[in-house]
Amino acid sequence: MDMSSMNNLAAMVPNKPGHQYQCPPAMPAIPMATQKPNSSVGDSGQQLDLASLLSIASQNNPTLRQAQAHVSAETGKAIQAGLYPNPTVRYSAEQIGVDGTAGEFQGGIISQEIVRGGKLQLSRSKFLQRVKAAEALALAQQFRVCNDVRIQFYNVLAQQQKVTIQIELVKSSKDANVTAREAFNMGQANAADVRRMNVALQRTRLNLIAEQNKLRQTVRGLSALTGMELNGTLLVGELDGQSIPIDFESVLSELFANSPEMIAARCKLQADKITVQRETVEPIPNLQLEGGVGHNFEANETVAVAGVSFRLPIFDRNQGTIQQARADLSRQCSELERLQGRLKQDLAIQFEEYQTATQYLDQFRQSILLELKEAYRLMLESYKDNRTDWNEVLLAQSDYFTARQEYLDWLLKWRKADVLIEGMLLHGGLMAAAGPTPAGHIDAVAKPR
Repeated sequence: MDMSSMNNLAAMVPNKPGHQYQCPPAMPAIPMATQKPNSSVGDSGQQLDLASLLSIASQNNPTLRQAQAHVSAETGKAIQAGLYPNPTVRYSAEQIGVDGTAGEFQGGIISQEIVRGGKLQLSRSKFLQRVKAAEALALAQQFRVCNDVRIQFYNVLAQQQKVTIQIELVKSSKDANVTAREAFNMGQANAADVRRMNVALQRTRLNLIAEQNKLRQTVRGLSALTGMELNGTLLVGELDGQSIPIDFESVLSELFANSPEMIAARCKLQADKITVQRETVEPIPNLQLEGGVGHNFEANETVAVAGVSFRLPIFDRNQGTIQQARADLSRQCSELERLQGRLKQDLAIQFEEYQTATQYLDQFRQSILLELKEAYRLMLESYKDNRTDWNEVLLAQSDYFTARQEYLDWLLKWRKADVLIEGMLLHGGLMAAAGPTPAGHIDAVAKPR
């Protein structure tokens, strides 16, 4: 290599930092999303607590109206199924025009079907059981809506705190960036260190944007549940709380006894038992009675007519429908077992979440947060006494803020598990309200039975 090439290469090598001022790599620009006002809750001055949100949701959530419509529909079926058949009135004229006369007989006849076998009472009893099932399912839907509102409410509270923590982390990262730039000009850091701090700063800014976006999403989700626009509304409540030890078997027994889903399933089972009885008596023939009065023109006298008829259950003895009703009853017995198994499985999942979250929260309260906060305080004192550098202080601060975020995550998990366990494991406040009749069951016609 000749001398001129060596001189050119030397010209490309920057002077050692600290020998003279050099401009460090530029600080990254703030992402556009953080330059806009944070459109979240708390700007309009209106305040709502959890009780107010539950009241609003009870009035506005459409699935609750659906559930009440199911109750009304089943009540209508119960009314219709027990109504007695209407009588039939007809006018009869026989042999009109024979020998130019007005006929042999003309008169009015009334007929009435007499229902036998207690069919109407059984039909009404069956649908009254379905009314009870619909009422239990309406209660279950109320649990679903209230549980979802509670969970989403706590989610918003947690997300608000996460945004606050992330803002502090951005400030901390910016301080670290400024420290790196100052160290660069003091000869204690190089350009690569500054660029790494630039990346770290930009990541924390992006994390802040993500947390702000998530906050807006949770507020919109809560708005959908309550049927009220909540953007700009301050939510007032307490995310933290005291966990209470619970016993799995006791909660499971309570679920089996009082869960609205179990109550509805038992009502359906009773309705299916009555359905078997109702379809068994269907072959008992109803009587068709008729009577009337008219004029016999041949004898020139007022005469009466009477008659009775009924169907003989020879070919159609309702055997197919009876088989279907018994199959429905068998299926509903299995449905009760399936529902118990599903409740036990869901409770096991939430019970584990509750226990684990409780254990973590206890340690965070008693040890982790206290230790990290004290470590941060000690680092600050050491920095004031010139016994440590600023980067160590920032690292301790970042560890403390990160632990606070983890604490919020566990608080949210604990709240969710607590709400679901207390709320009979029901959720899905915007799912269509379930009706009392599963697919495949014998259902109503113009005259339900």
